[in-house]
Amino acid sequence: MVIIGVTGGIGCGKSYVSAKMRLRGIPVYDSDSRAKLITATNPFVKRDLAELVGPALYCSCCGQFQKEVLAKFIFSDSENMAKVNAVIHPRVRDDFRQWADKYRSKDFCIMESAILFESGFDSEVDFKVCVDAPLELRIQRCVKRDNATREAVLERIKNQMGQDEKCGRADFVIVNDDVHALEPQIDELFEKCKKTLNK
Repeated sequence: MVIIGVTGGIGCGKSYVSAKMRLRGIPVYDSDSRAKLITATNPFVKRDLAELVGPALYCSCCGQFQKEVLAKFIFSDSENMAKVNAVIHPRVRDDFRQWADKYRSKDFCIMESAILFESGFDSEVDFKVCVDAPLELRIQRCVKRDNATREAVLERIKNQMGQDEKCGRADFVIVNDDVHALEPQIDELFEKCKKTLNK
């Protein structure tokens, strides 16, 4: 089985591309949503994060995760994000490995991750794909999708790994600019992956 990592900056459309792959019958692991679920429900993560951040991270009456408390902790110190990631990322990695084991009979499976390189999850995949799009188009998509201001979107982009670096570290780039057709690019991607599969 070839494990394909799909990443891309905000507004590039990595989830859209992953959805197209899912329609082809290829299993897709959404690491971003899984990380949120693990943060909210995994007892070991909850324990370690509460020790790190404080008991207010999970509501005392119902145990619900308070994301604004975590956000305040992260932005209060430049080193706090790394501390939080050190708790969450190993659990997501383990969760992905267990998930992938279920699909060993498949030729391909996908790990979709906004932070594929930043998290080190790229070490879990055989082939790295970056979905790319022009900056202005990315901004327009995010403003429309998230009902956000242009300034807020630009701030989020600024806080991510640069798109040029992501593309430079990828084995394959899919251009999602509403001009180039996606399906032929996805076909080409899987042809390249089949060569990896047959090695």
